[in-house]
Amino acid sequence: MLPGISTQIFYPHRLTAAHLDALAQAGVSVIELFAARFHFDYTDRQQLREIAAWFRANEVRPALHAPLTADPQFSRHAYPTLNLVANEKPRRIEAMEEIKRALEVAETIPVATCVVHLGLDGDLWSDHALEHALTAVEHLKAFAGPLGVRLLLENLRNGIATPSHLLDILRIGHFDSTGVCFDVGHAHLTGHLLAATFEELRPRLAELHLHDNHGATGSPHPGKPDEHLWPASGTERPGTLATGTIAWPEIYALIATLPPETPAILEIASTEASSPGFAARLGREVFSHASRYLSTEH
Repeated sequence: MLPGISTQIFYPHRLTAAHLDALAQAGVSVIELFAARFHFDYTDRQQLREIAAWFRANEVRPALHAPLTADPQFSRHAYPTLNLVANEKPRRIEAMEEIKRALEVAETIPVATCVVHLGLDGDLWSDHALEHALTAVEHLKAFAGPLGVRLLLENLRNGIATPSHLLDILRIGHFDSTGVCFDVGHAHLTGHLLAATFEELRPRLAELHLHDNHGATGSPHPGKPDEHLWPASGTERPGTLATGTIAWPEIYALIATLPPETPAILEIASTEASSPGFAARLGREVFSHASRYLSTEH
């Protein structure tokens, strides 16, 4: 796997070269830029130039996560609002246009992939949802292609972006160049058997999101089970770092069967402890832990 990390860990803050320096110190090959106007503002030419200059000077590959909101201000109580499969056409158009604005960063920063969400938590699968998903992927794919960006659809906690429905969308739409980003934490929350889901998605699996949680009912934070915790690093001590219930040795054994160029992106929630130095240290420890398991599978 190619180790990577998302700038989501610094989500409340405006992304700077210093943040990227810290993530690079974790030994990553890929940094996923989490598009949000208050963090990585894809409409701010000055910030784009600064981030582009950093990637030109460093041997780290940039990737992109599409925006989930167009809100210019961060709030811990805000939820994703952009919905490509909303029932209301104006909301679908708003989401499409905002994601297209984010995709235009590829003119400045050489991102080759963009992870896209279809629907919000709790959205249900229906013929209308399928139709809206097909339209969204077709239009975004046509926009991203000339920019050299490949779309990746992520499995979510809703009835639309389940692993099987994502594959249905790709098959029915004949979207042969579009892939899947398999989010391990989301699969754990929705009760999918990880090994079976890996095999189901394998032909289209192009990227992984790695984070931990306590499952659908085990979260110590009621109403917020999608905790985006650090995976086990092998250095845990009681009371030092919260970890969830994902069996990471099983995950690493599955990852070992994927092409070695598959990016595995740590997607960790921002916390008060998410200083640049902390992110660098924990990133190194997690990937060192993963490397030991991966080496035993070959």
